[in-house]
Amino acid sequence: MSSSKHARRPHHWRRDLVELAALFTAVAVADAAANTIVHGPDGPVLLGVSAAVMAATAGFHTWWARRHRHDAPPGPTPDTSHTGHGAAPSPAPARSATAGQDANGTTLWRLRTTVRDVPGSLAGLCTVLARSRVDILTLQTHPLSDGTVDEFLLRAPAALTAADLSRTIAAAGGRGTWVERADAHDLVDTPTRVLNLATRTALDAAELPLALRQLLGRCTIHSLPATSLGGRPLAESVPEEGVLEDTVIRLPDPSGGVITVERPYLPFTPTEFARARALVELDSRLGPRVPGSRDVFTLPEGNEITVRRADTDDLDAARAMHERCSAHTLGLRYHGPVHDADRYLGHLLSPRYGRTLAVQTPSGRLVALGHLLWDGDETEVALLVEDDWQRRGIGAELLRRLVAMAVEAGCDSVYAVTQASNTGMVAAMRGLGLPLDYQVEEGTLVVTARLAPTPVVTHGPHGPREQKREEQGSYGAA
Repeated sequence: MSSSKHARRPHHWRRDLVELAALFTAVAVADAAANTIVHGPDGPVLLGVSAAVMAATAGFHTWWARRHRHDAPPGPTPDTSHTGHGAAPSPAPARSATAGQDANGTTLWRLRTTVRDVPGSLAGLCTVLARSRVDILTLQTHPLSDGTVDEFLLRAPAALTAADLSRTIAAAGGRGTWVERADAHDLVDTPTRVLNLATRTALDAAELPLALRQLLGRCTIHSLPATSLGGRPLAESVPEEGVLEDTVIRLPDPSGGVITVERPYLPFTPTEFARARALVELDSRLGPRVPGSRDVFTLPEGNEITVRRADTDDLDAARAMHERCSAHTLGLRYHGPVHDADRYLGHLLSPRYGRTLAVQTPSGRLVALGHLLWDGDETEVALLVEDDWQRRGIGAELLRRLVAMAVEAGCDSVYAVTQASNTGMVAAMRGLGLPLDYQVEEGTLVVTARLAPTPVVTHGPHGPREQKREEQGSYGAA
């Protein structure tokens, strides 16, 4: 068993000759001894002599083997983490080096390229990738009128850069190549991922923008209402089947208006357009829906309150809470004329633009609202707590739950727009224990909490906060 773990030693004829001579000598001596014992009176003496001769022969063989053994000279163990020096490594060290490279020496990449729709094009790509020791984990094909878009998930040696991959693909006839780093989440096969997104969308209408974002990759999604708060048309009409315009997809929003998906760095394919349209159609057929889960939360003072998801069915209760709030509280929340506050509620409570948590007392009265709003490439959090229920830990509990939702949705950060005098909101943000950035914009304080170590920065024609400050606002999922 142990011999299989080591390399085969060189074979030498001298050792075989010595062993063969020793064997013949032993046989001859044994035969002579047997004949003498049988035919002569000195049998015991001859037996002793034979034993001595055989012992001497065995000793000579052992001495010869030790003197002329062909093991490698003693020394430090070769470093199997490198190759190309000395004799070929044995099979076991070679396997160890490969395992170490798989564990620490590879990188996941997502690569997309366009090739001619002719036999052998895909085989050419696979061949050049194999020459570069690149492993193809998954492959999708997107047919076009003038070619085929091939999308790969690759595991490549760490030394291979994105530029190296692009040059390799170009040498095989690929054009319009796009490469970006991938992670373990991309290892899920496409059918499974699409089914999971469809399930999330079916359970919660607020998941549609996030599902589209995960389906189509790094893009910006906006849900533009049909009309503004003042009744002015905002969104142009879109055909029922939607519109595909290179790097932009426009689909009719089931709740009214238009869903716009933008990905300036990479055109959409008809296959991606069909998937997005099917997801929106599923949302439309299921109609308005919000998970009905409820959590009972005990305040430090001992009172129990219920935290649940809210939607437009809670519009009347939210307006009643507004009437019980002071002008100061409403002013801190909406940063504008207090008498217009009710106009925003229909938009804020819509699942299309985010998620809303409501806090209600055992009697069913609404006393607080917390909003997580998809705001272009960023995510906004906002709180409103009725005056009589402030400073009881309700705002901090709502904010903690909203941030947990943002983390679950894959957001890199959340921000709150407030006034510097709103010490309660600032304290709640600091209580998250997350890295915070403070910035003054247009006379208001913007506090940003970073949820991920390395935020992903995307580009657009103008900042998402400027978009939010338009008359109605345009909320989306990044």
